Amino acid sequence: MATNKVDVLLVGGGVMSATLGTLLNKLDPSLRLTMVERLDHVAHESTDGWNNAGTGHAGYCELNYTPENDQGDVEINRALTINANFEVSLQLWTSLVGTGDLPAPDNFINPTPHISFVWGEDNVAFLRQRWEKLSAHHLFSDMQYSEDHDVLRQWMPLVMENRDPAEKIAATRINYGSDVDFGSLTRNLVATLKKREAFELLLSHEVSELEQNKDGNWKVRLKDRTSGKSKTIEAGFVFLGAGGGALPLLQKSGIPESKGYGGFPVSGQWLVCKEEATVKRHYAKVYGKAAIGAPPMSVPHLDTRIINGTPALLFGPYAGFTTKFLKAGSKLDLIKSVRANNLLPMMDVGMNNMDLTKYLIGEVLQSHEDRMKSLREYFPGAESGNWTLADAGQRVQIIKKDGRGRGKLEFGTELVAAKDGSLAALLGASPGASVAAQAMIEVIERCFKERLENGWKAHLQALVPSYGESLINDAELLGRIRKNTLSTLGLLRD
Repeated sequence: MATNKVDVLLVGGGVMSATLGTLLNKLDPSLRLTMVERLDHVAHESTDGWNNAGTGHAGYCELNYTPENDQGDVEINRALTINANFEVSLQLWTSLVGTGDLPAPDNFINPTPHISFVWGEDNVAFLRQRWEKLSAHHLFSDMQYSEDHDVLRQWMPLVMENRDPAEKIAATRINYGSDVDFGSLTRNLVATLKKREAFELLLSHEVSELEQNKDGNWKVRLKDRTSGKSKTIEAGFVFLGAGGGALPLLQKSGIPESKGYGGFPVSGQWLVCKEEATVKRHYAKVYGKAAIGAPPMSVPHLDTRIINGTPALLFGPYAGFTTKFLKAGSKLDLIKSVRANNLLPMMDVGMNNMDLTKYLIGEVLQSHEDRMKSLREYFPGAESGNWTLADAGQRVQIIKKDGRGRGKLEFGTELVAAKDGSLAALLGASPGASVAAQAMIEVIERCFKERLENGWKAHLQALVPSYGESLINDAELLGRIRKNTLSTLGLLRD
């Protein structure tokens, strides 16, 4: 069997692989890149527009990024980090629009105000403290706050319609929030890569084996899911950007760094409204607080969405439990992921997260009217007949060992890389696609360190002007960069 040799093998046709492929191609156009996708087209799992919230996660509206500590103080460090990381994505997209590698911005990103909305005395006090702390920092200095029903009626008319005028409520707003169609973004990135001579896309192919050679290269066997035939690729570097499928592939690699990791799959559903009159009356992403016991990814929100150019409203997500790691995966995925080195952490998580288990069971058992009841907390006038249930994507939350060797459930993303830099995998979910640029830069820093120091750094700074600097610490730099990105990407509204 002939072996095809490449410099980089990208496993998965989602936003992470597309972003890494784009960056590497820009840094060194001579690199031979191959992207492998198990489905018959790219961006069809978690990256697809209908399979995620489409929120440009910047910490503007997501209350789970600013938790309260045991003393009742709101902590903002994670929100600052996520905001700065999203700015990196905005910079990269701005550069790619400028070079023609991406089309006009409204093909993949649209201005959508980001609003946090709460009710009840305790929640209002929380939101007020959150606003006070965030707005004092230059990253969030444009955040507005109000408890005035008349003001809030202007911000979100559907949410305020038929609401008790005596109800204690509050909201914050950032006008230049965004709705991102990550599916369109990814398809455009891949379309540009396909024009490059050094790039190859293999659809309907999946990885069956990974084995590292003595010379450090990886021998990767692929199976053509259409013909059943196999082929082998030898790659100097392998990136596992397969979403929920990344964990099983990481385990196949056998690298020591993969030991102890497990996965907790969570499915999602949305209520979708395409009724034109209703859709036109809401123009924002309105996020609330998660229910007790709910995973952070289940924070309820009522969203304006523009997917493939078509506007709609989405509410949810409603979570559920599944044993699949991918939407088009197998019910055996969870069982097959159990290893001797991760059995104990996975059992720990199962036993110590009963609130989460009860929450997921409750979500699965809900009727349409149960879901509508949740929606009416955000849109009191919602009519059942205008909303339909749609499946979202699969998310595999990270299970890992803590300092005591016990199991810990993580609600974030984590980069796992081989010590020699020959292989890397991205695990986890939110904020996911929104911080793809920063995550893939970290892959380059860890796995292409020598090349980065020998010329790539200047090219990277041209693509991402803030690279090597801190947007959290440098208000003047942020001001210059944000002015350019918001203007170029059309995110400034009157």
